[in-house]
Amino acid sequence: MSLNEILGTAVSGLAASQAGLRSVSNNIANVNTPGYAREKTAITSNAYGGVSIGEPTRVADRFLEETVYRRAGDTGQADVQANYTSRLQALLGTPGDASGLPGRIDAISAAAIDLTGTAGATQKKAVFVAAVQDAIGGLKQTQADTQALASDVAGDLSASVDRANVLLKQIYTLNGTVSQAQGQGRSTAAASDQRNSAIEELSGLMKVTVRNQSDGRVTIETSNGTALLDDRLRQLSYPVGDQAAAQSSYPAITLRFADGDLAAGASTGEKIDTGTIGGKIGGLVALRDQTLPAFQEKLGALFTGLAGTLNAASNAATTVPAPNSLEGHATGLTAGDRLGFTGAATFAVTDASGKLVAKTSLDFSTMSANATVGDALSAINAGLNGAATASLDATGTLTFTAAASGNGVVVAQGTPASDRGGAGFSQYFGLNDVVRSDTSPLVPTGFTAGDASGFATGQTAEIDLRDGNGRMLAAHVLTPATGGTVGDLVTELNGSDLGQYGSFALAANGRFQFTPKASVGGAAISIPSDSTDRLGTGVSFTALSGLTGAADALTNGAVRVDLAGDTRKLPVATFDASAGIGRQALGTGDTSGATGLVNALAGTTDFGTGGKAALDTYAANLVSSAGIDANQAASRLSVASASQTDAINRRDNFSGVNLDEELSQMVVLQNSYSAAARVISTASQMYDTLLNMIK
Repeated sequence: MSLNEILGTAVSGLAASQAGLRSVSNNIANVNTPGYAREKTAITSNAYGGVSIGEPTRVADRFLEETVYRRAGDTGQADVQANYTSRLQALLGTPGDASGLPGRIDAISAAAIDLTGTAGATQKKAVFVAAVQDAIGGLKQTQADTQALASDVAGDLSASVDRANVLLKQIYTLNGTVSQAQGQGRSTAAASDQRNSAIEELSGLMKVTVRNQSDGRVTIETSNGTALLDDRLRQLSYPVGDQAAAQSSYPAITLRFADGDLAAGASTGEKIDTGTIGGKIGGLVALRDQTLPAFQEKLGALFTGLAGTLNAASNAATTVPAPNSLEGHATGLTAGDRLGFTGAATFAVTDASGKLVAKTSLDFSTMSANATVGDALSAINAGLNGAATASLDATGTLTFTAAASGNGVVVAQGTPASDRGGAGFSQYFGLNDVVRSDTSPLVPTGFTAGDASGFATGQTAEIDLRDGNGRMLAAHVLTPATGGTVGDLVTELNGSDLGQYGSFALAANGRFQFTPKASVGGAAISIPSDSTDRLGTGVSFTALSGLTGAADALTNGAVRVDLAGDTRKLPVATFDASAGIGRQALGTGDTSGATGLVNALAGTTDFGTGGKAALDTYAANLVSSAGIDANQAASRLSVASASQTDAINRRDNFSGVNLDEELSQMVVLQNSYSAAARVISTASQMYDTLLNMIK
């Protein structure tokens, strides 16, 4: 080997040692940089002597990195769900707290028991009404807090979508940088590190699948295969206008191709409307579309169950003296509708002292099968012979008024008791209600399939079906026809896209029921918009069907206005239906009707889609289920966080910087540098010796 070759080999050794030292120095400088993969300079031997020095490359395992991405998605979803379910649980207070929902229900029961005593009746009525108002107020406050939580979710989702778009742009730009550097034979390590950090953050926002391409680029898809980045960049679009207000229906997150300025352009026709997308965004979508609306419906069901229980007892009683007029609520019925009552009821007029002035008993079971509501009112008015009049207005509101200003009217259950859809005559029309709601009759309709639907052509109701993850399974716009029946509505629903996932039926009490198929267990119906109006009464399909709307009933629910203003109007007396004309039918100071309140509150309550249970049991289950959900979410977060930490540790053990190893490598490279320098020094001495020999 010539001296020139020796010098060339030594010089290449010096350069290799310097390049290696630069990589080691860079590694040590980034020892605490998250996601940094250590660099390694490639050095190969040349056949003609010396070494070739390559560009620094990342020491990384793509399978370990992909595992980190997957775990980040699980943690992102678990974290946001644990946060919001914990906040939701906090709204309900601690178990056993008197201000909690179960405690407020217990307070109503205790006040009802006090009503059965004779002493201090006026004060006890005030306490009972206050307890009912407090319970409804607590339900409304919880509902308002839940709506505020839903607003926070919507705002968080919008911010997360914006951040995902920023990361996608960053990854797209770095794709070009990496590809260009790789094509030019330059190091891609720094740009690749930045890109991987962006992908890891993006995977925490939504589960993604990352595929490496031969030119150094990566493509990104969602967990369900929707492309986010390939040769073209996509941007997420979430057009929610008012982030400060919860909405009944939110638009889906759509995908749009990025234009030349990387801004959202033309739509791709794809959308994200399910929590199965994973990550923080998926968790927020599931909370927004499934968890929080379901909780609000449960709150509404507790309200409607409480209202139905109280109203059933109060409508079986009366005040002393009886009121001059009883006015019900909007039922959606007209005088021409089928009567639909069985059993019997007594309609009476009493004077100020409680003596019977007039009465008539109506056995609905003996009336014609084609009897109408108007027929019943005519029979009542004929039986009372002008002492009182029953009339129905355009909204289906029944009014029963005594002719003489000093007299009062009473409606009492007969034997057997009157019944339509599980409610007595007085309760069905709400003549002596304790609780009312402007958007719900608070009783089942009692409709049968042959009853007129009462809706007209051109009226519509949008009905959505979502699975347990909030994903839209199907949607249908109900389009009733003028002259159609209730059965026609059921047939239309079963024949729509909704029917692919379950079946609709009409229950014996007139409520619509949806039974999902086993493959879509947990699916739930929602009605985000409804323009229907039954026969001009102002009562909609949502209010009458019972499929949903309990949350709206709570929003508009309250103790009857006149009762809240004068608690002496609380009906707790019992009417003596056996009394003859001129005989005492009501007793001053009578509180025997309060026993009905006590029994009703202790009995089984119909919560509509929530099933049947005791009031206190349902309230306790509502609180405990929220606690269980929060606990399970916290457990999932703990598991997901541990799995993500393990994945990061495995990746970093392979790719991360170990100071001991780097310092050891530095010593090796320094020795290598010294050896190459010594060779150069020796070769230089040999040159000098040769030159001296020539001289």
